Amino acid sequence: MTEDIRAAVAAERRDQAVLLSTLTGRQWGAPSLCEGWTVKHVVAHTTLPYRSSGRRVIWEILKSAGRFNHASDRMAREDARLPARELLDALKNNIDHPWTPPGGGPAGALSHDVIHGLDITVALGLDRVVPHERLRLVLDGMKPSNVKYFGADLDGKRLEATDLDWTFGEGRPVRGQAQDLLLLVCGRTLPPGRLS
Repeated sequence: MTEDIRAAVAAERRDQAVLLSTLTGRQWGAPSLCEGWTVKHVVAHTTLPYRSSGRRVIWEILKSAGRFNHASDRMAREDARLPARELLDALKNNIDHPWTPPGGGPAGALSHDVIHGLDITVALGLDRVVPHERLRLVLDGMKPSNVKYFGADLDGKRLEATDLDWTFGEGRPVRGQAQDLLLLVCGRTLPPGRLS
């Protein structure tokens, strides 16, 4: 199973590298679904593990008094000053990189890449659909703790995917593509018209 997930991670990174190589300068500077971050900020964030030492990350977390999200935001803003080509090359050269988020394992790495990829493509209005076999691996890992971590307001809502056999929560049905529902679990605000 771990090898299957690692293969899915590599495939997702490969697909994203191809997509990012087609973006214009304006698209790199466009807002993503991550509040306050452009597409370039997101790519700076996702490529951080390949470009920075563990020492830098620990130092930044210490400077942020242990607040990982605060440190992550500061590093993304600093690294977004790098040329887009450099960030894209970091992704292309690390398709098989073994990085995993603390405590997340390979499934956590896949979730990280899939969710942040959607932060870009959905915000830009691109029609990319994450392959269902990858999406299923991410969705199967979603728990109430994810909702709490991301601060999503899903009280009284039952998410029902229209393209996969997947539901989450209880209450009034909210229907849409599975990848859009994943973004709701992660506290993202979707463009109008994507859910019913």
